[in-house]
Amino acid sequence: MQNNSSLFINREISWLHFNGRVLQEAVDKANPLIERLKFLGIFSNNRDEFFRVRVGTINRMLNVKNLDYKIKFDPKEVLSEINKIVIQQEENFTNAYREIVDELKKDGIFIINEKQLSKQQAVFVKQYFNDNIWPHLFPIMLNNIHHESSLIDSSLYLLVDLQSKNEEIENNQAIIKIPTDNISRFLILPKENGKHYILLLDDAIRHCLSDIFSILGYDTYNVYTIKFTRDAELDIDNDVAKSFMAIMTESIKKRKKGVPVRFVYEETIPPELLKKLIKKLKISENDNLRSGGRYHNFKDFMSFPHIGPDHLYYPPMPPLPHRDLPHNKSILDAVRKQDIMLHFPYQSFHYIIDLLREASVDPRVKAVKMTFYRTAKHSMAMNALINAARNGKQVTVFMEIQARFDEEANIYWTNRLQEEGVKIIQTIPGFKVHSKLILISRLEDGEEIYYANISTGNFNESTARVYADDSLLTANQSIATDVDKVFKLFETRYHPPEFESLIVSPFQNRDFFMRMLNNEINNKEEGKDAWAIIKLNSLVDRKIVRKLYQASEAGVKIQLIIRGLSVIKPGVSGLSDNIDAFGVVDRFLEHSRVYVFCNENDNKYYISSADWMQRNFDHRIEVTCPINDKNIQKELWTMLQIQLQDNCKARLLDVDDINRYKKTTSKKKIRSQFETYEFFNQL
Repeated sequence: MQNNSSLFINREISWLHFNGRVLQEAVDKANPLIERLKFLGIFSNNRDEFFRVRVGTINRMLNVKNLDYKIKFDPKEVLSEINKIVIQQEENFTNAYREIVDELKKDGIFIINEKQLSKQQAVFVKQYFNDNIWPHLFPIMLNNIHHESSLIDSSLYLLVDLQSKNEEIENNQAIIKIPTDNISRFLILPKENGKHYILLLDDAIRHCLSDIFSILGYDTYNVYTIKFTRDAELDIDNDVAKSFMAIMTESIKKRKKGVPVRFVYEETIPPELLKKLIKKLKISENDNLRSGGRYHNFKDFMSFPHIGPDHLYYPPMPPLPHRDLPHNKSILDAVRKQDIMLHFPYQSFHYIIDLLREASVDPRVKAVKMTFYRTAKHSMAMNALINAARNGKQVTVFMEIQARFDEEANIYWTNRLQEEGVKIIQTIPGFKVHSKLILISRLEDGEEIYYANISTGNFNESTARVYADDSLLTANQSIATDVDKVFKLFETRYHPPEFESLIVSPFQNRDFFMRMLNNEINNKEEGKDAWAIIKLNSLVDRKIVRKLYQASEAGVKIQLIIRGLSVIKPGVSGLSDNIDAFGVVDRFLEHSRVYVFCNENDNKYYISSADWMQRNFDHRIEVTCPINDKNIQKELWTMLQIQLQDNCKARLLDVDDINRYKKTTSKKKIRSQFETYEFFNQL
């Protein structure tokens, strides 16, 4: 096997291809119109995060004189390739938006600007502005800006060129932050002739500029949209005199004023004004300047208002009941009898809330332990734990403060839980806990019995409505005792215990999967059946990719279902002929990690919180859990087979044919998420 970077796709380019699949959903006419509009919002939000994190990191590399030999790419070349792809995607994005806006008109929905307002609408907007918008506006005069950090990361601004017919008043410029944190981006206007009209908040402000600046004598206003995207990587202070909570709080504040990595401006801005603005804000050519249209921050379109007929939206798919968890029956008793797996969002996350609620009031339950990575804003899970503490249970929580972009929420909940007497296990800088675990200790006939929940996704009732995850409930004492060992691992500062059933990073996961693949290779060489089905969010770790190549060369059939990043090159003659790879992007976000190994036709099943990335193997506490129950194995097998047959929303990850829709021999259209829902509906 070759030993060079040509064996791998660059991870940043792979990420852009993933976001290209999201953009395809906005273009796909099989999707309802407003759902397509929301996919534009998801694409935009993803792209912002890409620039804030990945491009920010690459920019840092440019400033390193002696770049680490482990970096396998030229930062300048990658940035150039990123720019080419982003430009093409931006063109596709703009075309998709225009098409959707035109199509919405056929359903009586009009997205208009301030110049298209009727007289009645103009009066309404003025009144709405004075009552709701104006109190949130605090203009900054451009000449008064003394440093570039005055503009906040990823916020949207209007640059207003102020002029007056009075020659004694000098022209000036002001910058206004559009207050989308406080007010919806979308103003629904009164219906006229049975038609819906929507005005963006930006345009409502444009319409009312005289209300802001006429008192200064200005009567002419030229307005241009601008937006900063800043490096969002946290620089962690190592001051040992500070608590880690204080260090993280300070770092979050600094992030909002980080180094700019992208500056977008409305293309109609006059060159001299742009030059003045760039100089004033100390923006360099390296900061990825880009002209664009009038509207930015399309992430707000993820919350586009619910208006218009039903066919503009996905058909309802309410969470289905689980056959083994009848209403008003003890979940703990049901789990004591057999392992149960929940599949979100096909089944309700409220089973987890009900489990915690039951544990909080059951007199036999003595303790509850739980990990959190990303929490809901109004978390019922947190409230259930607080209730458990109030009921005298010993409640312990590991809160991962370092979950990117959720740090503030996690700091809030940490303080809130501590106020209620919940024991918080402190996080460690540079080392993240990404495992999703619940442990309940219950006294039964004088014996302590453990109940565990091991999940592929976060304990977050908001994301559980759209993230497709698998969550095992078990009273298997070998597995549950290992979960208890993981919590002790946190408290003893990572002195690894011996695990009987679980496979735990950073101690075991990579070696374990290497052994499983080696087992398939050995079986194939002995003429036995050998294959593996691997479902992930991301495949980036080069060591394990090389092992996959080795397995392919040995004749092991590898089927990869990868939603996001993938650096592997499938289908390359002599290297990866036996590797098929594709990703599914659809209504729900595929988030589960599932592995099935042939194992001489005694199939081994596992679920995990971990992707196959170096950080998951080496720098995080992750848990991989065996699935022993035959009925649950059948469920997972059926779900995987449905996805492998998807011929509607599966895209190939082949290098030469990236993102081409996957076709199958089936004459029937198979849309895996809809088929999976029907599978659980019929159980």
